[in-house]
Amino acid sequence: METLCGSSWYNKQYYFNPAFSKIPKDVQDEIQIMCVEFTEDVGGILTIEFGEDGRPRFTVRAAEGDQRFDEIGSELRIKQLQNEKEELMEQLTTFYRIFIKGEGL
Repeated sequence: METLCGSSWYNKQYYFNPAFSKIPKDVQDEIQIMCVEFTEDVGGILTIEFGEDGRPRFTVRAAEGDQRFDEIGSELRIKQLQNEKEELMEQLTTFYRIFIKGEGL
């Protein structure tokens, strides 16, 4: 799996993998807003990674003993994002398959 980006509530940082710098800036901004809002809402660390099938996957982790982290809320929020951002996820899948994996060229 290749990591696209990540956001941490603990150190208030966002990371975007430079290997994906060809993604248009407005899409990068949308992804950043989505990730930061997620961690501000439920806490923990969110990463978006591309699976073997080229689809983006959300992974959430929390520090051991973190009382603030909302595990149930994180699962619900991921489902909400998958529904609301379905078109964005499809675009990222297409980008990954063409520009990173070289499929369909």
